[in-house]
Amino acid sequence: MPITQKRRVRSIARTDELRAAGVSARALAGAVRSGAIIRLRRGVYARADAPIDVRRAAAHGGMLCCLSAARQAGLWVVEHAGLHVAIGHRDRVHAHPGCRCVTHRTVRPVVLGRRSSIRRALLEILRCAGDEACFASLESALARGLLSSADREWLGIRMPAQHRWMLEFARDDAASGLESLLRFRLRADGIVLQAQVEIPGVGRVDFVLGDRLILEVDGVLGHADAVESRHKDLVRDAIAAGLGFDTLRFDYEMVVRDWPTVRAAVLGKLGLGLHVSVGVLRFG
Repeated sequence: MPITQKRRVRSIARTDELRAAGVSARALAGAVRSGAIIRLRRGVYARADAPIDVRRAAAHGGMLCCLSAARQAGLWVVEHAGLHVAIGHRDRVHAHPGCRCVTHRTVRPVVLGRRSSIRRALLEILRCAGDEACFASLESALARGLLSSADREWLGIRMPAQHRWMLEFARDDAASGLESLLRFRLRADGIVLQAQVEIPGVGRVDFVLGDRLILEVDGVLGHADAVESRHKDLVRDAIAAGLGFDTLRFDYEMVVRDWPTVRAAVLGKLGLGLHVSVGVLRFG
């Protein structure tokens, strides 16, 4: 039986775990030579198919947490540098090639090869990267059906009181973290958006402000997709204009790296009263 199929052998394992699973020193050495097993550091091994970030976290001495755990779980996360790794409060941090890890000391059990649960990762993000980063990942988790009502209750108990409003404000239909960031940031200006609005003749739009200002957020696309998408967007915007709507469209770079321009555009439309029509436009 190949070493990777031995009973109870996880993707990351220590030498004693491998021995307990019936892996001999000879078999382990042979698996390392063949490339089926990778030696991360003394006494710690990984299956070759283990995700690279999981292997790096184990090489560092811990497991994925915070933004890195959320990303590994498939959530949308804000841009960040370094791998976030949970290390036991008494455990040693290990130097390894290319290390740019962000160490999170913790008193909870750390199991190599695993990651923080989604609900715990959200708390870690809040403490490490701030409220808007947490909110974007929170809505991503809700949209993917990865947070139960019990999880939300758990978060409500453990979140600082000043941040609990996010649990009520969060929606489960955000198409991307960019939408979450836009809604979160405009809330600070007292701006309330209608999300995922169906407009006859136009289709579903990201947000409507007032009764005639459409806000759309475009994600990152490949070149070929971008050309086709741009044409469809122009057609949608033209149809919306014919119905009396005005459209503001923002891309990833604007929302993430040039927020003042986005904010000024929205506030400018508000200042001119271009979010409200003389008559009442009906949609939905």
